[in-house]
Amino acid sequence: MFKKLTILAASVCMAGQVHAASRQDLQDRIDAAKTVLDQIMRADDKGIPLGILQQATCVGVVPGMIKGAFVFGAQYGQGIVTCRTGHGWSAPVFIRLAGGSWGLQIGGQSTDLVLVAVNDKGFQDLLKSKFKIGANASAAAGPIGRNGEASTDWRLSAELLTYSRTKGLFAGIDLDGTSVSQNNSDTDTYYGQEYPFQTVLKGNVAVPQDSIAFVQTVAHYFIEAKNQ
Repeated sequence: MFKKLTILAASVCMAGQVHAASRQDLQDRIDAAKTVLDQIMRADDKGIPLGILQQATCVGVVPGMIKGAFVFGAQYGQGIVTCRTGHGWSAPVFIRLAGGSWGLQIGGQSTDLVLVAVNDKGFQDLLKSKFKIGANASAAAGPIGRNGEASTDWRLSAELLTYSRTKGLFAGIDLDGTSVSQNNSDTDTYYGQEYPFQTVLKGNVAVPQDSIAFVQTVAHYFIEAKNQ
């Protein structure tokens, strides 16, 4: 019985890997990420603080990360990342988040996640094929509110700041133990050829026409912060 429950819970993480994403699936993911970012940033009193927006090196958005639990908890999500370059923000790449936790949990929920790299180390983490938050990359639940950074020590300790939005509520979240990996197959499908993550995130690949709206949304909020 226990083995069956474990397999059932683990399938939450595996489900997204069984079905190969189509180009339209990936475009839908990018469009959903733009919507998530727009909705979060329009909450003026509860958004990401200006100090964080000003120095962000990369932004990742995972729309609708799925978390299911029945004794063994499992979570799985697909998202996209863009990074600041010398001439704006990069074309997007696709990432995969997965993790698990033990506990007396029953239920499930869908959560939007936002990851913000706040220094060059955080940027370098996102160039790795895979890393674990809290083990390979230091992370902290991000402060909220336009002046929320004043009361935290994130400048000293974190490479990544992590946020979640569930049922409209936006807050920092602890994602320790969550693995972040490059989704090369989705990235290759989207671009129609193979591009290393480093090549894309350093701005050496033109932003596809269908991704311009998302990249411009990131640029709007993060460049706007630098001008204030």
